[in-house]
Amino acid sequence: MRIVITGGFGFLGRQVAGALLEARTFRGVPIDRLVLADRFVPSGSPVSHDPLVDIVQGDLTDRLDELFAEQVDVLIHLASAVSAECEADFDLGMSANVDTTRALLEAARAQSATGGPAPRMVFSSSVAVYGSDPALPLPPVVSESTLPTPRSSYGAQKLVCEQLVAEYTRRGFVDGRVARLMTVSVRPGKPNAAASGFLSGIIREPLAGLPAVCPVSPDLRVALASPRRTVEGILRVAGAERGSGPGRIDGGVPVNLPALTVSVAEMLATLRRVAGDEVADLVTIAPDPAVEAIVGSWPAVFDNARAAALGLEPDPSFESVVRDYVADHTDAVVAGARLAAAAAGPAPID
Repeated sequence: MRIVITGGFGFLGRQVAGALLEARTFRGVPIDRLVLADRFVPSGSPVSHDPLVDIVQGDLTDRLDELFAEQVDVLIHLASAVSAECEADFDLGMSANVDTTRALLEAARAQSATGGPAPRMVFSSSVAVYGSDPALPLPPVVSESTLPTPRSSYGAQKLVCEQLVAEYTRRGFVDGRVARLMTVSVRPGKPNAAASGFLSGIIREPLAGLPAVCPVSPDLRVALASPRRTVEGILRVAGAERGSGPGRIDGGVPVNLPALTVSVAEMLATLRRVAGDEVADLVTIAPDPAVEAIVGSWPAVFDNARAAALGLEPDPSFESVVRDYVADHTDAVVAGARLAAAAAGPAPID
């Protein structure tokens, strides 16, 4: 089996690749090659040295022949321009998100047209496909049956791609499935250009002893998922059988990955409870109307029933998310915060 991951050296790409390399199989079939495609390949990445891994570096649209030089059995498409940069640069978002996705779909179609199998394709979409339009406000609880009305370029581009994946699936060109990701928090590493990036930054930076700015009102409620739950969701959607009924993927209908609903104030209170006042006081509230307009347009409460049918559940609490981050990234957490987290005891069970 040959699996291709676009954005393979991004944060989620590395996490998904690591999970597949640990398993060495997908749906019980041995993985022969795992192809990681990305514009930038960091030096010294552990996954680079695994004997199963091939690396394709460069712009995806320039590397399609290389990606599809051999049969692609599974294509996990994670590469994307993120929300704030798409809002700032419309052409960048259309090229990186819509045009690249269409090019990948066409390459997959060409494989099936020459007698090869239709690749199983997972597209990582986003909660940003939803938005509260004044003429059609969002319901209190959002599900897959809620009409998407994106209020950002990023959300509109993701919705366009969802429809392309559904149409190519209907025509039998790919076996497509769409996973709508919640905002992932807490992401390790450096901040990115996503409008929602502060939802990791207000936890990650203080835990590292650095100041952080919260650009929204603390009353804002958001839908989050930890990195662990997000990777689990992507792979579960990838591996699910097609058809109706629990644990299966129905047609081209997207799956909203499970969401933990929490307010920004609750996030900051959790940081204070887990890591102490000295750490929590590193966060400054400084509202940014542009950021709040984007993130505030996204729904915060989701019906998780469809994800639950696939065996997926939201994180039990935001405290468990913070503690997982501290446990997984001890090198990025200052000693005082680690000691405070240990002294605070285990996370409560909600």
